[in-house]
Amino acid sequence: MLALVFPGQGSQEVGMGRDVCDASRAAREVFEAADDALGFALSKLCFEGPEDELRRTEIQQPAILATCIALLRALEERTLVASAYNAGHSLGEYAALVASGSLDLDDAVRMVHARGRFMQEAVPDGRGAMAAVIGAGESEVAEACRLAAAQTGRVVTPANYNAPGQIVIAGDAVAVEVACAKARERGAKRAIPLAVSAPFHCALMAPAAGKLALELARVRFGDARPPIVTNVEAEPNSEGARFAELLRAQVTAPVRFVEMVQRMRSLGVTKLLEIGPGRVLSGLIGRIDRGLARANFAVLGDLPAAERFVSAAAG
Repeated sequence: MLALVFPGQGSQEVGMGRDVCDASRAAREVFEAADDALGFALSKLCFEGPEDELRRTEIQQPAILATCIALLRALEERTLVASAYNAGHSLGEYAALVASGSLDLDDAVRMVHARGRFMQEAVPDGRGAMAAVIGAGESEVAEACRLAAAQTGRVVTPANYNAPGQIVIAGDAVAVEVACAKARERGAKRAIPLAVSAPFHCALMAPAAGKLALELARVRFGDARPPIVTNVEAEPNSEGARFAELLRAQVTAPVRFVEMVQRMRSLGVTKLLEIGPGRVLSGLIGRIDRGLARANFAVLGDLPAAERFVSAAAG
């Protein structure tokens, strides 16, 4: 049984999508639609940069989304993609919704463009931070965050449960620093500050969640076929009426990627195909469950192998 997974922020690179756009009419149409929906040449930023512009949260989010869907459409030109479930890491959940037919591409790119802007505006520069805690369990990281929040009177909480022994925390910079120290005291091997523009998936993003809710209310979500295994619940959902609230909650809630992968496995998924720039999720999936077969489709050269992987899953 096959599932598709789509990456989130940080997977971007200058040149992404260009080779598949040149080779696939369906991919080209995705980038053209994204450009039209946003009213500027997003495709040019994907293909040519500059890198500093592509890293801006409000550009990065629609750029990654458009690249994911362009790759998917190029694959669909070659073979039937019959996934049982779709999922995405944070931003990637919007690509999963497009792939499942719940959300139109035009609405999705406009939504994540606004989402990126809201998230960037939610916290003044320098106030927030994120860090990856390596080699500690969930309970140790949670306790380190609790103690740091109590000591500083500031926000710090787990933000991404990425893999066993890899948990990202987010919050006020001073509280994140203290939490990193306390995590090391509790056995963490390392605590690595991340180069991010805002502290995502924590309570400091509440202003962004409120603004996003107003935008989400204007969008029509259809039922998802196949279902989406969501970040907030780590459970499959196909009800279109629920997605606006799940996406609003996702802004301040942790990404439960470990549980998402484990849940898909428990539902019978044996193969996971990561579609989008980079290969981060495939690496995480290998650490979560080595028994899952996994493949990537990130560049045109991956297309033949991705096609064989999908065809084999269809049996």
